[in-house]
Amino acid sequence: MSDETFNMSLRKFLKRVGVTSQQHIETAVREAKAAGDLSGGAVSARMVLTLDGIDGEHVVTGEIELGDDA
Repeated sequence: MSDETFNMSLRKFLKRVGVTSQQHIETAVREAKAAGDLSGGAVSARMVLTLDGIDGEHVVTGEIELGDDA
């Protein structure tokens, strides 16, 4: 395994995850707000990472603040 190739490929994947996840969250929050389904100044988020062929998962949870105009 080439560490340089692995590192570059991993960074590319994580950049894609970050960009597409942000787009999805923004769209989902806007749609929920428009439908009147959004209450409070934050939403709870949970991201689950699994790797095909490797046991286990990595879970990240947190709150996303919506700001004063939510």
